[in-house]
Amino acid sequence: MAELKPERERADSVGAYKGVLKRVLDTRPSGTRHRLAIALGKNRSFISQIANPVYAVPIPVQHLETIFEICHFTAADRREFLAAYAEAHPRRLDVVRKAAGTRKLTLTVPDLGDARRNRLFDETIAEIARRLARFSDDQ
Repeated sequence: MAELKPERERADSVGAYKGVLKRVLDTRPSGTRHRLAIALGKNRSFISQIANPVYAVPIPVQHLETIFEICHFTAADRREFLAAYAEAHPRRLDVVRKAAGTRKLTLTVPDLGDARRNRLFDETIAEIARRLARFSDDQ
């Protein structure tokens, strides 16, 4: 059986990937944390906890793809995050490394004539798609 890490070492490992998330969030426009909270179906306080390296609360693996998408992780940030995540949670390594089966869908939608309204419309469609995709997790 694999040896469990001491609590302090585990907290440091969790803090490493949370540090990457915090760094990414700190470089994104205001409102990103709020959009992330909505996409995850959580409160903004949850986002504060999962983005704070001081708290040992792990980020649930099922939230990773949504976090990467909403926060617009670069390929390098994603690799760094996943390496630290795998270090902190070795039993989840296969889940982390497994590429999610996704496909692109292109839609033709009306131009609402206002950049803000168009963005909100696009975000709403993306949120609906994320929620529908959760049905595949239940199977």
